[in-house]
Amino acid sequence: MPPRDRFLWRVFVVTLSLAALMALWRMLPAFEDWFSPTQVAERTVTPRGDLAADEKSTIELFEHTRNSVVFISTAQLVRDAWTRNVMQVPRGTGSGFIWDDAGHVVTNFHVIQGASQATVKLADGRDYQAALVGASPAHDIAVLRIGVGFKRPPPVPIGTSGDLKVGQKVFAIGNPFGLDWTLTTGIVSALDRSLPGEGGDTTIEHLIQTDAAINPGNSGGPLLDSNGRLIGINTAIYSPSGASAGIGFAVPVDTVMRVVPQLIKNGRYVRPVLGIDIDEGVNERLREELEVEGVVVLRVAPGSAADQAGLKGIRRDRNGSLYPGDIIVSVDGKPVDSVAKLAARLDDRRVGDTVTLGVLREGKEQTLSVTLQPGT
Repeated sequence: MPPRDRFLWRVFVVTLSLAALMALWRMLPAFEDWFSPTQVAERTVTPRGDLAADEKSTIELFEHTRNSVVFISTAQLVRDAWTRNVMQVPRGTGSGFIWDDAGHVVTNFHVIQGASQATVKLADGRDYQAALVGASPAHDIAVLRIGVGFKRPPPVPIGTSGDLKVGQKVFAIGNPFGLDWTLTTGIVSALDRSLPGEGGDTTIEHLIQTDAAINPGNSGGPLLDSNGRLIGINTAIYSPSGASAGIGFAVPVDTVMRVVPQLIKNGRYVRPVLGIDIDEGVNERLREELEVEGVVVLRVAPGSAADQAGLKGIRRDRNGSLYPGDIIVSVDGKPVDSVAKLAARLDDRRVGDTVTLGVLREGKEQTLSVTLQPGT
């Protein structure tokens, strides 16, 4: 057979084979139908068996705590520029939790900030108009009160945050994106974090960092330990998009225990202070000029706790030259390098407590004992 005929014969055989394979491929479903049973057998359910121990404990924790968590929706009164009519418009939503049997509800300050009305919804569906009892913007904590006449939800059990360990399990309950009573889990990722407060003019200290999913709407809800005890208030997320990125923060319960009782009693939080004038901007410039780490005392109020303890502020000689005063470098042995850090160290104590200040005076360090006084 000539080469050209052999080539054409091979092309014919390959083409015929491909056509046969394609035809067979198309007929496979029909072959399956011919040989498959005409009736589909019913499937049986495989027994689940017992839940794992950690699943049972998580379910129990949620069911035990759910009724203590509330959904908060806020509204704001606005005046129409044309008609001058006052209207109520929704402002936002958040979470909170029952504090005591008197109907006090704890949440974040930024949840109710700027609102003229807040509605608290309980887990059983009941709605109540809330009254603002008090707030502390510096701690991002607010207390509301509702009048629950019957079937009062139980308060959240109180735990501690000073003994928390990185790696222990935590549970967050809240209302992210309006999806009510959502449970997320994670661990304590870090402790003693700091974040700027609302507006950036304050710094919230001692925050708990967690990877439990905290999204907008979770704010104000409880952060719980594995025993269902309150260890913090979910307050913020760190994410450029505003969605949870595995970095959330909570105000520790030890701070809550100092602040909330004062808000309930006085309507405001009174910080313990030394009785000195300090300014972060001035201090930053003075620290650079003096090449020191600490808080420069600008002025000591006459008759204040600092005055009685012997603290000295900036002084001027007869020629008008200024001399730096005392520089506070530590509180109770813990270093202080900024005004915010000093305020946080003092805020760990109560009015009437005595603290030991490490003070740098004329290049020499000494210690002074100061009894904290109430701030204004």
